[in-house]
Amino acid sequence: YEVILYNAGHIPGSSSVYLKKESEDISLFYTGDIKLGATRLINSAQPAEYPQSDILLIESTYYGREHRDRKELEREFVDSIKETVESGGNAIVPCFAVGRTQEIVMILHSYGVTPYVDGMGLSVFSLFKHHPEFLKDAKALNDAFADAIFVNSKKRKKALSEPSVIVTTAGMLNGGPVLYYLKKIHEDPRSKVLLTGYQIEGTNGRRLVEQGCVETNGEVMKVNANVEQYDFSAHAGDSELKELVSRFCNSGTEIVFPVHGEHTEEFASWTRDKFGCEAIAPKNGEEFIIK
Repeated sequence: YEVILYNAGHIPGSSSVYLKKESEDISLFYTGDIKLGATRLINSAQPAEYPQSDILLIESTYYGREHRDRKELEREFVDSIKETVESGGNAIVPCFAVGRTQEIVMILHSYGVTPYVDGMGLSVFSLFKHHPEFLKDAKALNDAFADAIFVNSKKRKKALSEPSVIVTTAGMLNGGPVLYYLKKIHEDPRSKVLLTGYQIEGTNGRRLVEQGCVETNGEVMKVNANVEQYDFSAHAGDSELKELVSRFCNSGTEIVFPVHGEHTEEFASWTRDKFGCEAIAPKNGEEFIIK
């Protein structure tokens, strides 16, 4: 087999995979999680570099949905945080440890906002420092974290002792320090929870968005603080996914497998109707023999 990795633009080090079995003259391209627009942390994927492939496996997280302009989103996000702090509240920003924590800290730093940072994202930052080759601007990342205030379990009370912004894990609220902060601010209407990532079904984050509560230690806790959701996604949007499928199908791809999303059947149907090629939305655990 010949294996080639391409930057997927999702998180530092993420890759799309090209696989070719020369003895059978068959090839497969798997996007993995992929991002076509650049972020402050990493460069975007470059589809123009991709080889022709017989089979395409493509993620579909945001099929049917587009992303807003990133700069406009950043400004709205920071303005909301400043408004919260100025009104005497705490702005709690749940983030994924890998990629999202670091990007949010960089955004805040660029707008002159100094955050408290708690959780596993700090360990990931330490890892990223040793691999600048996967970053868009390692100095900008280091400068942002040099300005941040690192928090551990002993300092969490202090982080809440005054109006503040706290960037913490976990991004979907299913664990981590964020639950401590929610317990402390859930009855404060001046405070705010600013979600920065996709909240999948069955998570505390989805429950908070849809029902205004979270579950912790077996108890349901009503959250009266304000809740806002911001689409700092590290996935391709609808038009970008369709652009990728178009690029492959117009260059000879015969089979497309949309995966990793809630609308894979619709994506497969769109692909069949648009290009006439075979498109299959596999079920969990379903196996296919490629030959």
